[in-house]
Amino acid sequence: DFNSFINRTNTCGELRSAHVGQEVTLYGWVQYRRQDLFLVLRDFQGLTQILIPQDEAHSHVKKLLSNVPVESVVRVTGIVSPRPPGQENPKMPTGDIEVKAETAEILNSCKKLPFEIKDFIKKSEALRMQYRYLDLRSFQLQYNLRLRSQIVMKMRDYLCNLHGFVDVETPTLFKRTPGGAKEFLVPSREAGKFYCLPQSPQQFKQLLMVGGLDRYFQVARCFRDEGSRPDRQPEFTQIDIEMSFVDQAGIQRLIEGLLQYSWPEERGSITTPFPSMTYEEALADYGTDKPDTRFGMKIVDISDFLRRSDIRFVQNALSYPNGTVKAICIPQGVRYLKNKDLESLKESAKSQCNQEIMEIICRPDGSLKSLLTKFLGEKQQAELIQALNLQVDDVVLLAAGEHKQVCFALGSLRLESADLLEAAGLVLRDPRTFHFLWVVDFPLFLPKEENPTELESAHHPFTAPHPSDTSLLYSDPTKVRSQHYDLVLNGSEVGGGSIRIHSAEQQRFVLEKVLKEDSQVLFHLLEALEFGAPPHGGIALGLDRLISLIVDAPSIRDVIAFPKSFRGRDLMGDAPDYVTPEELEPYHIQVSWPLAEIEVKKN
Repeated sequence: DFNSFINRTNTCGELRSAHVGQEVTLYGWVQYRRQDLFLVLRDFQGLTQILIPQDEAHSHVKKLLSNVPVESVVRVTGIVSPRPPGQENPKMPTGDIEVKAETAEILNSCKKLPFEIKDFIKKSEALRMQYRYLDLRSFQLQYNLRLRSQIVMKMRDYLCNLHGFVDVETPTLFKRTPGGAKEFLVPSREAGKFYCLPQSPQQFKQLLMVGGLDRYFQVARCFRDEGSRPDRQPEFTQIDIEMSFVDQAGIQRLIEGLLQYSWPEERGSITTPFPSMTYEEALADYGTDKPDTRFGMKIVDISDFLRRSDIRFVQNALSYPNGTVKAICIPQGVRYLKNKDLESLKESAKSQCNQEIMEIICRPDGSLKSLLTKFLGEKQQAELIQALNLQVDDVVLLAAGEHKQVCFALGSLRLESADLLEAAGLVLRDPRTFHFLWVVDFPLFLPKEENPTELESAHHPFTAPHPSDTSLLYSDPTKVRSQHYDLVLNGSEVGGGSIRIHSAEQQRFVLEKVLKEDSQVLFHLLEALEFGAPPHGGIALGLDRLISLIVDAPSIRDVIAFPKSFRGRDLMGDAPDYVTPEELEPYHIQVSWPLAEIEVKKN
């Protein structure tokens, strides 16, 4: 009941022909006014047309409503009437009626707006962030936030009421976690000692399993001090889950059921179980660990076919242990892409992946146009056409080199090509379709970018090795697969989890011998694992990203009430902000520039 506990009788979105003749009281914002004859009142649920009285008896109401500024908050009491024949508005749910105003009151007048509160009016994102409380009045943001709330409530119902999970709040102030993303530091009153804001409740949820809670969940606030990235926020929300006595298949079934139960009806239904592929398969076919499977253009390995050729750069590439030749086929590329587009794709591969690309075009007569054709006979060209399933006007992008580098380059070009094709009018990725995918069997460790001779966790240091690879952990950790699983939706990672290490001995070995980390930082967890820790595993769903994909929002900022800017700033409240030396003194911190400079910066 939207009208309980307050003085209105109805919302602005619920009046229909059945209400004709009733006296109603509405509260809302003035959407617009026309010729002093009527105005449209808006609230969270919709719009209602208010007829401004023209008779002398209601002259004070006419004067008030004829002069009220747009976006002012008003109360209107009046009689619901049918609209005159021919004046109905079928595009409005309330379009068959209007309310003849009897009394009205301006509860708060609105000054000149920095932008119009209309979804179709383009506004700069900086201005939207600065006046977020005004931006929230738009129907799209209202819809996004309300849908988010409904989905979270259904998730709570599924987990707590149907499957016995316990909702537990974990601490926000904790200590540094080895590996992973950068953490925000919070000073304490103990000199030189700092708290950290948790990247996730990872350690706490494992400790809850040691504590015997069996099934934990939380709508968790998480913090990562990462650089500016369009799909990341310094603070974000996860649906955080942990279970005892579970395996990977159990977690996957739980999440599939959770999403099916909470999925909004207006977005259609989703089919379970979700398909699954290994990390190596995803890399080989799509060039990424988060494939968008809504469209084809898979990477094709043509190494064996070209191994018999006399093409020098191909033979050079294949002479290395992990050498390969692969290609993607852009359907109708000649028709939809310009020469500058193809040059842009090749330049992108060169600058981002240090990978040379060669193009092959299928002419209208079925012959091939490429620098390669002079090295290939007619029979070999026909075999190449068959291997790549080439059609007239298709364009092939070919790369030769080290396996992973070639896959990453072609995977990136696959997505860039899709962008170009869609910009030219070819629909490849329907935002109304939802392709879920499990990616499994990730490597447990990866070489560090800054020092490839050292290893880091591909997921996090608490992930258990694949049961078949446990012995390799002690002999050749680079070959160990993990019990780590990611959930991908339309090419975006929306969840990730793993079965955890529940042996203190194995966890200590991973930290000290493989990752070369100081295990004392995690003494509390290692000790807990020695007191009868059950086998356990879990997952976290990125709520912001999941909702943004469901509503087809261009950014996760469009599904968060008060997001940070691209650079991690709060433009509305101007945060972060400077503090005085006096405020820093209890924390034993001094800023390296003088107060005078701070004052200049503040002003």
